[in-house]
Amino acid sequence: MKLKVFSLWLATITLFGACTKDESSGSEGLSVSFYIPDGFPQPVYTFQNNKITPAGFSLGRKLFYDPILSRDSTTSCGSCHQQFVAFANAGHALSHGVDNQLGNRNSPGLFNMAWFPNFMWDGGVNHLEVQPLAPITNPVEMDESISNVIFKLQRSDAYKSMFSAAFGTDSITVQLTMRAMAQFMGAMISADSRYDQYRAGKINLSASEMNGLQLFRTHCENCHKEPLLTDMLFRNNGLDSVFNKDAGRAVITHLPQDSGLFRVPSLRNVALTDPYMHDGRFISLSQVLDHYTSGIRQSATLDPLLLSSGIPLTSQDKTDIISFLNTLTDHKYINDARFKEVQ
Repeated sequence: MKLKVFSLWLATITLFGACTKDESSGSEGLSVSFYIPDGFPQPVYTFQNNKITPAGFSLGRKLFYDPILSRDSTTSCGSCHQQFVAFANAGHALSHGVDNQLGNRNSPGLFNMAWFPNFMWDGGVNHLEVQPLAPITNPVEMDESISNVIFKLQRSDAYKSMFSAAFGTDSITVQLTMRAMAQFMGAMISADSRYDQYRAGKINLSASEMNGLQLFRTHCENCHKEPLLTDMLFRNNGLDSVFNKDAGRAVITHLPQDSGLFRVPSLRNVALTDPYMHDGRFISLSQVLDHYTSGIRQSATLDPLLLSSGIPLTSQDKTDIISFLNTLTDHKYINDARFKEVQ
């Protein structure tokens, strides 16, 4: 389901707040906000039924970093989503879960989640307030039941205090737990890269960066649409000719025409979020561009935009595109103290 979109004037209001000092919540003196960056479309998730507050945000942050959400209390959301790499998983091709088990997909960066109509590489989750349930219940990630998570939280006086501050009740429920996490994740907005500053007319890009931007708009923007740098669709980008290991979107729809289709990821912060693709098979942006020039595998569901022999790019073209992609790094976002774990 989708929540109704706020009117523009309401969605752009910055919501500030403070609460009395509470060492257990970490919300003292905290200001949090949800806003629509210049040029961004209307969000899908709008906080209409889940008003963001410092106490709610702090509770969501606490839950995000707490390994209590996993079966053996070893793995948190923050284990696979690290802020210094835009909440991707540094150096790991595949997600790591309880008992050091490996998943079969790469952990993507997290940002601008309020604009996503669905989540996961296959789109199997369709609401921000439901998204955490997928890793929590996945047997090779956190391997826990949500009922047992709630049982464990209910035994904590500190959590009872935080839920009371956030929602006016110390009754800990699945809905309130998910809403707190949605407040934290929905406020994770990345929109202050050099690319954004260029779009706002505040800075100029170098000659290489500008040429890379033009090449990007010619060859890449059909799928990675500005300004979110994704079209939110699912596409087969020619990684494989058969899909025995992972059928992608077809895992959810069971439709043969969806075999090998995966979410088009946002390229914001892409220089930080290696390795790349749903299975982390490419360790560098150079390898990604090499794939699109000469590595595309033919299959029945290959995206029509890639039915040619590849995208014609020279070595200099690739260098310039990578120069542009580096402008998508949002240093303010990856250093924002509000999103760090509070001990």
